[in-house]
Amino acid sequence: MSLIEAKGLSLSYGAQPVLENVNIAIEPGEIVTLVGPNGSGKSSLVKVLTGQLKPDAGKVRRKPGLRLGYVPQKLALERSLPMTVARFLNLPERRDPEAIRRASKETGIEGLEHRQVADLSGGQQQRVLLARALLTSPELLILDEPTQGLDQPGEAAFYLKLEHLRDALGCAVLMVSHDLHVVMSASDRVICLNHHICCEGTPHVVRDAPEYRALFGYGTGGALALYQHEHDHHHHHQHDHDHDHV
Repeated sequence: MSLIEAKGLSLSYGAQPVLENVNIAIEPGEIVTLVGPNGSGKSSLVKVLTGQLKPDAGKVRRKPGLRLGYVPQKLALERSLPMTVARFLNLPERRDPEAIRRASKETGIEGLEHRQVADLSGGQQQRVLLARALLTSPELLILDEPTQGLDQPGEAAFYLKLEHLRDALGCAVLMVSHDLHVVMSASDRVICLNHHICCEGTPHVVRDAPEYRALFGYGTGGALALYQHEHDHHHHHQHDHDHDHV
């Protein structure tokens, strides 16, 4: 059974159509990347899938009792607000210390517990948000533009981390990406959205689709760069932990 299945979704803000007859299903364990230009309806689609927004038409069916983990675009914290990583991970309610220890290890944030969240680098904050989302043992992890503000090595390291988490935890991943030209090569499917679904398929199929090129064919000649995962990626582990931007 699909984790989430949506059929015939339509949504308008006033006279402005945001989603037009969108069909989407996410299966257990798959990585799906959703790309589209600004204002294409990506965030609205995520909100409809998670139940934060009600569509004007269409139906969303979630697996009963679906455990969802959600990673927002960035941390909305007042810089002046003192908040340690440990405290943040225990919001809104106290969590099992063992679950926190596991999530911290899985996301590579061990040792940051007593640091102020506001003092962390962008990449470290993303990992803290990811750790918090993992505390629900999600079957589906939804990330809304998680690599915004990271440089390309930081982005690549984040993708490798996600791929590793999917393999380790067996959860499905839906990642909304702001970067039209760089898609995690481990994506099982890439969906291009521009109010409706323009094209979808494996990264290689989408890269060559005329609809993709028509939408995004500027700057890099429409090429879609894929972050390869080298399966003998022992040398990546160094990168994974040290750089501040990771």
